[in-house]
Amino acid sequence: MATDIQEITEATHALDAAAVLNLLPTRPRVLGLGEPTHGEDSLLDLRNDLFRQLVEQAGYRTIALESDCLRGLAVDAYVTSGTGTLDEVMAHGFSHGWGASAANRALVRWMRAYNVQADRDGRPASDRLRFAGFDGPLEITHAESPRQALLALHGHLAAHLPANLLPCTAETLDDLLGTDDRWTEPAAMRDPARSVGQSPEARQLRLYADDLTTLLEANAPHLLATSTPDDQDRAHLHARTATGLLRYHHWMADTSPIRMSRLIGVRDHMMAGNLLALAERGTVLVHAQNSHLQREKSSMRMWDQPLVEWWSAGALVSARLGEEYAFLATALGTIRHQGVDAPPPDTLEGLLYALPEEHRPPDREGLPLEQCLLDTARLATALGDQRPHPRVSPWFGYAPLDPAHLESIDGVVFVKDVPQR
Repeated sequence: MATDIQEITEATHALDAAAVLNLLPTRPRVLGLGEPTHGEDSLLDLRNDLFRQLVEQAGYRTIALESDCLRGLAVDAYVTSGTGTLDEVMAHGFSHGWGASAANRALVRWMRAYNVQADRDGRPASDRLRFAGFDGPLEITHAESPRQALLALHGHLAAHLPANLLPCTAETLDDLLGTDDRWTEPAAMRDPARSVGQSPEARQLRLYADDLTTLLEANAPHLLATSTPDDQDRAHLHARTATGLLRYHHWMADTSPIRMSRLIGVRDHMMAGNLLALAERGTVLVHAQNSHLQREKSSMRMWDQPLVEWWSAGALVSARLGEEYAFLATALGTIRHQGVDAPPPDTLEGLLYALPEEHRPPDREGLPLEQCLLDTARLATALGDQRPHPRVSPWFGYAPLDPAHLESIDGVVFVKDVPQR
């Protein structure tokens, strides 16, 4: 494949906040940084460094991670006001095991230290850094009970509105919810008959959740006058989560061929709602798997199911925000400890991996970087009509970058080698 190396060189930059923002027509309210695999702290270190630069140079104040949105409230309370301890929030403030990550711990520690210094300097509360999980309370094996979100929403309304406006009591909700293990049954992920999501109780809960959410929105002037903005933000988060979880459990009980597509679509719809709410507060760096942030339709195969397709959170946010949403996809050369060796030269990753050192941008000490940022518009021009072949990973945990989608990506972060820790 004939490619103009000089044009690729001109499309390649050192990875920093200034280079990222220079790629974009406007400063995005939501800047998505994707990763093609989970569990590699070196990629999270890269994320941490970029977030620090965006905070210091571009005024970003919130980071959102692919983690449980309700658990994330504990992390936010810690970084903003010191509630709890670092050990406690790392143990209980993350889902999917992300709290065990040394890089996530370093991020939370740095955010807390930044806010402590901001308080000492007398800076306004709006200058504090904020943390958010933007995923639903969902795991691969199950979905959480809607209890926490639904009762929190009811409690907020009950504290500020006359009782006769509420459609039910907290006790009624508790009776309908039953025990949490009915909702979190792991077998329901593969067997719809084991789900309670379409039971009479679940159907009634969906009606109550809708009524409570409508009350929250219809009484906004009074609620804003009688509670804090953070209280209102949490109430809306609980409303989105309660309705989203009940919708997710409904589709968990479905038996049609589109069941998995609807489940994953509901999850990303919940993610998108959370990101749009965060964007109303200010600029956000969001970090998640590439497939949750890309503009193209996402797809994957699961078990013996037909191809699963859905619109990602990034696609939904992009449809709402236009140029105020930007997406950087990360691609890797090797993850040798996972059996992912040097990429074939006829793939996009292989082309970038083989780029001679003299064509790599230098770091602060003048040495060629092992990670860089590529301007996808110029990269697409350099590649011309003959695009590289898609890479096939020998390890299921790494999703290679599809070169056919370059035009829908604002920039590519390329990391040559991912070290084992």
